[in-house]
Amino acid sequence: VGPGNILKVDSFLNHQMDVALFAAMGQEWARLFAGEKIDKILTIEASGIGVACVAAQQFEVPVVFAKKSRTKNIAGDVYRVEVPSFTHGTVNDVILKAGERLLLIDDFLANGAALEGLIRLARQAGALVVGAGIAVEKAFQPGGDRIRAMGVRVESLARIGSMSPGRIEFC
Repeated sequence: VGPGNILKVDSFLNHQMDVALFAAMGQEWARLFAGEKIDKILTIEASGIGVACVAAQQFEVPVVFAKKSRTKNIAGDVYRVEVPSFTHGTVNDVILKAGERLLLIDDFLANGAALEGLIRLARQAGALVVGAGIAVEKAFQPGGDRIRAMGVRVESLARIGSMSPGRIEFC
């Protein structure tokens, strides 16, 4: 746990990725969401992409990632929603072109802004959010409760009840 209550996972989850761990996570989400029809996995760039891609192998579906900025190679109708970033302290425009039954996959759930933005984005596109698979949920922050109150099923593989420098307590 670093300054600003930032959980350091860069050695296995986002900067350096433990692909064997990702595969196990994908298998667990496949077990948890077995029986659900899923057309695509949706995540947000950038840290969620790796785990979403490996999870998508289990579901045998493609991954769509919501971009944080418009690029010149995205044409046609897109859906846009503003999403504040907890880590970066900025507000990003997120762009997506989609419209099916979606499973949201992300690395973290803290305040829930990114996930809520993806849900709003999916609803704008006329898509159905089947659920959300989260690698690490900071259960002591309001995001999980907010997303569940929206009627979205959230399956977090690790739930942290509290943390401080040098100490992490799991739920």
